[in-house]
Amino acid sequence: MRCRKCSAKAIIRLPRHNTAFCPPCFSEYVTDQVQRAIKGDRMFGHAEGVAVAVSGGKDSLVLWEILSRLGYRTLGLHIDLGIGEYSRISQRKVEVFASARNLPFVVHSLRENHGAGITEIAEGVHRPPCSACGVIKRYNMNVIALQHGMPVLATGHNLDDEASRLLGNVLHWQDDYLDKQSPVLPNSHPKLVRKVKPLYRLAEREIAAWAVLQKIDYIVDECPNSVGSKMFVYKDALNRLEDAAPGTKHQFYFQFLDRQKARAQVSPIEPDLRECVSCGQPSTAEICSYCKLVGTLQREAEPALKVLK
Repeated sequence: MRCRKCSAKAIIRLPRHNTAFCPPCFSEYVTDQVQRAIKGDRMFGHAEGVAVAVSGGKDSLVLWEILSRLGYRTLGLHIDLGIGEYSRISQRKVEVFASARNLPFVVHSLRENHGAGITEIAEGVHRPPCSACGVIKRYNMNVIALQHGMPVLATGHNLDDEASRLLGNVLHWQDDYLDKQSPVLPNSHPKLVRKVKPLYRLAEREIAAWAVLQKIDYIVDECPNSVGSKMFVYKDALNRLEDAAPGTKHQFYFQFLDRQKARAQVSPIEPDLRECVSCGQPSTAEICSYCKLVGTLQREAEPALKVLK
């Protein structure tokens, strides 16, 4: 197998593009895809600070590495969820990565700041861990990024993530989620950061291969709380389709984006935002999801647990 660009020996084949690359050409391909996403979707410029949500996994660390190589001013933002050994290993991966590259980062510990880990919090509010986790991470990442002067928050969601999320939303016809599924969510309120996904043009397998080539040490294990998640079911279904028809994920997601853009030109989607009466953060309801979670925890959790605020 030869590299389609330089004819050297290829180390990875990309069936969806009907091509193969040697290590240098593959590295260039990955970087080019990220640059294309940033520039094509007007995600951010070099004059803006970018907070990178880093979990310690391959996607977020690869994203941080590429953005720093491209000369963007970044700040790593790690949420320590307090999930025993898994969280300790995850944070250590972030610390070692940042130290080796002299990159600044911030750690927000749920146990230190809120008195409990995500598992206990989820049990206290009678919600699935992933549901409670999403609310808490979105809220804290937005607040912390703004506190550090970062108007942009970049996450490591890749093509597989976005295609599987789209499949789940379509299967359940979740129109509200479909409206918000985009590589870029503008800061539609002064208290909101712009949320971007620069890896959306890259498949998970491509990101994993790049991480190995660049010798990026990341946590391989999935979050223990994600066991049984339907997202893995959707990913597995799409992987089977991809094996049978390479390019399925790309076509599914990118055709959706084309239709979203066409729809937005005819009828722009403007979120009806107000400020939460409890915390003052932007919300579509009188009380934001985070404060509702806090309220439930106050009423039903053990008195020993501190309130999240």
